[in-house]
Amino acid sequence: MYSYCTDPETLTGLTWLSCYLTTGKHLAFYSAFGTVLLLLAITAPLSMAFGFVGATSARSQFAPLSWIGKAYIAVVRGVPDIAFFLFFVIALDQGFEWLRHQVKCPDWTDPIRQGSDFLVCAEAKLPLSTSPQWVHETYGFSLAVLTFAIVFGAFVANVLFGAMRAVPRAQVETAEAYGMSHRQSFWRIIVPQMWVYALPGLSNLWMVLIKATPLLFLLGVEDIVYWARELGGTKTPQFTDYPHGDWRMWYFLALLVFYLAFTRVSEIVLDRIMQRLTRGQATAGGEAQRKAAA
Repeated sequence: MYSYCTDPETLTGLTWLSCYLTTGKHLAFYSAFGTVLLLLAITAPLSMAFGFVGATSARSQFAPLSWIGKAYIAVVRGVPDIAFFLFFVIALDQGFEWLRHQVKCPDWTDPIRQGSDFLVCAEAKLPLSTSPQWVHETYGFSLAVLTFAIVFGAFVANVLFGAMRAVPRAQVETAEAYGMSHRQSFWRIIVPQMWVYALPGLSNLWMVLIKATPLLFLLGVEDIVYWARELGGTKTPQFTDYPHGDWRMWYFLALLVFYLAFTRVSEIVLDRIMQRLTRGQATAGGEAQRKAAA
């Protein structure tokens, strides 16, 4: 905040606005955009990892592993996202605390479940009550990232499972005829070629993931939706505040512009990736490129 912002009652016009937009809460609002981008940067590769494991498990020749992979895809995809997010964060938190409770408090005799309450010893709480605020925020954000990754990993698994099956079977049979094992044909034939079939579905999932980031607000993380509602609401006059009317429309309009711009940039990048992957491939995209070059 600037030096002339010490007395808000003396400010007018652009001077007032410059002070208003540089308050501590607004700086937290600006940093929340970084929180959203960080969530996407971590969740996207983590979801891909969950999805790849889920897809390979679903197509496994070992029946129990295949059942687990298909059950993961079916269960997560069949539950509404909001219900799963609200349930899974609580379940993860209590699961971690239960494990710590078993290790740190083996002499505990009281039941952990007491009606609707979940009670563990103080040493098992996550994070500890004595931990600094940044530890609490990091822990909450980590739970959110893991939940996002598990949920979207199931959708990624479904896309990759279909993409693996879309690779022409004749190519796999040719590889096996040349002496490749099942594992070798998977890594050398199916995996390199499946991405061209998977990218359209993965692109849609990326867009859905971007639009799902406001769910951080429901998980208790102070994201851009939280601060837009907090800063845009009517402010009552106080000596140290900058009172204003209901400005939520303008704050959420800023979020609308941000998401539209971000999705547009994503579309451009994904289109270029698709052009690169389909070059020389026997697909509709590859055929279009050959006709354009002719």
